Amino acid sequence: MITVPASPYPYTLDPARTALVVIDMQRDFIEPGGFGEALGNDVSRLAAIVPTVAALLALFRAKGWPVVHTREAHRPDLSDLPPAKRARGSAPVRIGDGGPMGRLLVRGEPGNAILPAVAPIPGEIEIDKPGKGAFYATGLQEILQARGITHLVFAGVTTEVCVQTTMREANDRGYEGLLVEDATESYFPHFKAGAIEMITAQGGIVGWSTPFAALKQAVGG
Repeated sequence: MITVPASPYPYTLDPARTALVVIDMQRDFIEPGGFGEALGNDVSRLAAIVPTVAALLALFRAKGWPVVHTREAHRPDLSDLPPAKRARGSAPVRIGDGGPMGRLLVRGEPGNAILPAVAPIPGEIEIDKPGKGAFYATGLQEILQARGITHLVFAGVTTEVCVQTTMREANDRGYEGLLVEDATESYFPHFKAGAIEMITAQGGIVGWSTPFAALKQAVGG
């Protein structure tokens, strides 16, 4: 067992049962011209975490520990897109509409791809999810169970939406979750801070959080 300095108290992981989950590091969310910018957001905030996410991936790969990548992605016929989700908000373009990088949040489109700097490599798990959480309408639970995974380390975007949702789903299923604070980000700094506070409140009601440097030192990276 390895103990990592964390909030609200040290996090202990089992190296043989730990996986990294990298949430939605997609061009549509992080690059100019994608869905995130279409909503009026400053995507440069999210782009700033790419080097840390890449370093986190390198750490897990060096250890030979499992890695899961997720994409928020819908089928081309949008049969897995609830009308309420597509209609939400006042963006000039919506999920399924054409954009500079193809149809927004549609499988196989250029903008739906994960950024090259943090892209999956052969053997890593890739999950296309139609919702905010990575467990909803995917086979993630069965994949993790088959590998005997009990501990999940989280990174990706955005902290308060898809990352927090997935951490809550994982908590409900009995996983011990650790969020790497500088490997996640929001378009809104106070949303990120609030999400981390909610995750770690009341003795880690959802999970733990720690900076990448603390995790790296603890696991001997």
